[in-house]
Amino acid sequence: MSVTRQLSQTIATRTVTRLLIPGLLGSLLVVYFAVPFLSFLGRTGSAETVDALSRPATQIAIRNSLLTAPVSTAIATVLGVPLAYTLARGSFRGKRVIEAVVVFPLIVPPVVGGAMLLTAVGRFTPIGAAAMTIGVPLTDSLVGVILAQTFVAAPFVVITARAGFAAVDERLEQASRSLGYGPLATFWNVSIPLARGAILAGVVLTFARAIGEFGATMMVAYNPRTMPTRIWVDFISGGIDAIAPLAFALLGVTLLVVAAIQRLARIPTVIER
Repeated sequence: MSVTRQLSQTIATRTVTRLLIPGLLGSLLVVYFAVPFLSFLGRTGSAETVDALSRPATQIAIRNSLLTAPVSTAIATVLGVPLAYTLARGSFRGKRVIEAVVVFPLIVPPVVGGAMLLTAVGRFTPIGAAAMTIGVPLTDSLVGVILAQTFVAAPFVVITARAGFAAVDERLEQASRSLGYGPLATFWNVSIPLARGAILAGVVLTFARAIGEFGATMMVAYNPRTMPTRIWVDFISGGIDAIAPLAFALLGVTLLVVAAIQRLARIPTVIER
């Protein structure tokens, strides 16, 4: 028994030694993240936060963000997950071009991305003018907000889900096909459950990016206000103290969604059973 305990202590010591330097370096980044957050947290009291969040303009901004970000995330997921699977499993001409197009919104500054969207769906473009004739403006509307959010956030679910699908053993999919299941049934019942963790991680990142999107949204739909654009307006008029309550609300919404999706990720799938 003592030999086993001594061996365990030796392994633990070696582990600590091996992780010492990486841990120290990583802790510097953690401190860098934590200090501004804690400093910002101390800028306002609970009474001021409640008062600020009760203002009509603030409540409208919160409502708009809570309406648009889930829609943007749903669009990105419904379209992005199949694209991720195609990129993970397919080999075809033009694949690298498609991969570059998917990554492109992550590379360009959001403001530039918003300007690009305006050249495509602005009210004086063919698409924008056609939409206006049927009463669906693509700029300065909630639809415009969704377009901007989807443009900048969708790559996250595509890239993350693709990594998840690439890690799935293709033999499991082949086994499903050999049992008589078609491509769609195999995709839904085998591929997606096995890549679920990566897909959910992509959904979390997409939602967080969508609800916090400012640059492209400001260009395409400065009105109606979302939480990020309202924060900018409040900052211009009142400084940092004026934006703290709404910033806390934005953070709170994001954390609640992340916690909910993480809880869903722990629910066992049919295959795991």
